[in-house]
Amino acid sequence: MSETENGAIPGRGARTAPAPSAPGQAEEWADWPGAPLPEAVTRRRDRPSIVWLIPLVALVIGAWLAYKTYAEQGPRVQIQFNSAAGLQAGKTKVKFKDVDVGEVTAIDVSPDLKSILVTAQLKYGSSAYLTTDTRFWVERPRVSASRVSGLETLLSGPYIAIDPVTEGKSARRFLGLEEPPLFTTSEAGKRFLLRSPTLGSLNIGSPVYYRQIQVGQVAGHQLETDGGSVNIEIFVSSPYDRLVYTNTRFWNASGLDFSISTAGVTVDTQSLLSVLIGGISFDTPDTIDGERKAAAAGEVLALYPSREQAHEKTYAHKDRYLLYFKGSVSGLAVGAAVRLRGIAIGRVLDVQLIFNVDDYDFQIPVLVEVEPERIGVSGDPGRIEPAAVVERLVANGLRGQLKSDNLLTGALYVDLDFHPGAPPERPSRHGDYVVLPTVPAPLEALTTRATSVLEKLDRLPIEQLGRDLGQAAAGANALINSRELQGAVAETQAALAAVRKSAERLDGELAPQLSAALRATSTTMKYAGDIVALNSPLYIEMERMFAEVGAAARSVRLMADYLERHPEALLKGKAGGR
Repeated sequence: MSETENGAIPGRGARTAPAPSAPGQAEEWADWPGAPLPEAVTRRRDRPSIVWLIPLVALVIGAWLAYKTYAEQGPRVQIQFNSAAGLQAGKTKVKFKDVDVGEVTAIDVSPDLKSILVTAQLKYGSSAYLTTDTRFWVERPRVSASRVSGLETLLSGPYIAIDPVTEGKSARRFLGLEEPPLFTTSEAGKRFLLRSPTLGSLNIGSPVYYRQIQVGQVAGHQLETDGGSVNIEIFVSSPYDRLVYTNTRFWNASGLDFSISTAGVTVDTQSLLSVLIGGISFDTPDTIDGERKAAAAGEVLALYPSREQAHEKTYAHKDRYLLYFKGSVSGLAVGAAVRLRGIAIGRVLDVQLIFNVDDYDFQIPVLVEVEPERIGVSGDPGRIEPAAVVERLVANGLRGQLKSDNLLTGALYVDLDFHPGAPPERPSRHGDYVVLPTVPAPLEALTTRATSVLEKLDRLPIEQLGRDLGQAAAGANALINSRELQGAVAETQAALAAVRKSAERLDGELAPQLSAALRATSTTMKYAGDIVALNSPLYIEMERMFAEVGAAARSVRLMADYLERHPEALLKGKAGGR
């Protein structure tokens, strides 16, 4: 063993020191010359130090903050616009009812260079309102004929407005509107779809009237996919939306409704605004059953061109007949009325001109459509056979005739009425149609009658009549120029002159006397009126006299009554006390 191993200190003498035998001897051993240095004893611990908890807590807090930030981050949407005028990334806000719900983060150009893609970061909780029906638009100042909007953006600048909708599939890409919608989903009311052959003068913002009170507006319009009609979307505000039923009639109330008929001139309009930008009006006709079913939102209803057509009843059952007219049909157009004794029961469908090669003549067939349900039936309807009814009506004189519907425009209509004097005929058939017989129009019949009269006059002996009239005129001339007639005329003139002189004498002599007599009579009547006046002395004296006479009559009556009861008073006198 080396000295080191034996406890000797290098560089010193080999001397061993006694090992400490007790705890108190350690200090003494340390002071012992040549004693070895103490050695550290390493001990292994089973648990880590508490110091390591500080970075671990910091890591957990950081992760929690990162997760919270990510979890509470709102959705990111992309909106496509045609232009980004006034929009700025990091500044333009997304608002709903003037409340900030997001901010524009980026503005890019679409890959096809046809539109602008605006990316916006919305606030947390907006995901529930981002559906396929949600709409975005840029709110900026707009002035149109129907409204003024966005004036508040003149100072604050444009912003992106949102119309949130909770119903529908979730979406993150949207096509922005170029014009703000008239009504948002938060406004109370209902939307309806009107179908019309043409748009007319209607436009977005055109008013909707009920009894000339504006209750809504036109929200939009688009052409049907097949191009056969136009779909017009309207919005009716609450509580007026409850006035729309499944049988409600809508009609175009744009401009002036000007009509001329036998009843006079009729001008109808809703308001000056409807004249300028168009308008729609609606009403619900009263029916016999009185049942009304409220129209649901999105109900498809018809839009009629005018109020008359809207309230005109329509029927499903229609019969078509053919009528041939020989005279001119100038003024008869497609759509003209077909009337039975003045009541409209149908309309004209077609008017043609056909050349008949057999007799080298022209025929004018007119196809009409009749709605039999317009005619009420009394009795048992099951006994009616349409073919037999038409044949019997024709046998009774039913004929078709053209009549004037408007004297100013020269329009004609087909009139069905009974003509007992018409030649007997029976209805025939031409293809699938029943042919009804016709009679000439009143003017045409008058022309025919005048022609027949002229033919009869042509057969008269005009020359002989002329000679006879000449001889009669010569005899009358001889009579007028005769001396006897001239003498009678002279005597008549002398008699008239004498009568005139007598009248002048009466007027000159008797008239002043009559005038004086009338004045004297007037004065006398006035004096007599003054005598019998209520306040005249004569009237007062006569009234007093009549009063005294009445008193005397009462006294005589009393005396007579007393003598009747006491006749002895005539001899004895009136006894005292009686």
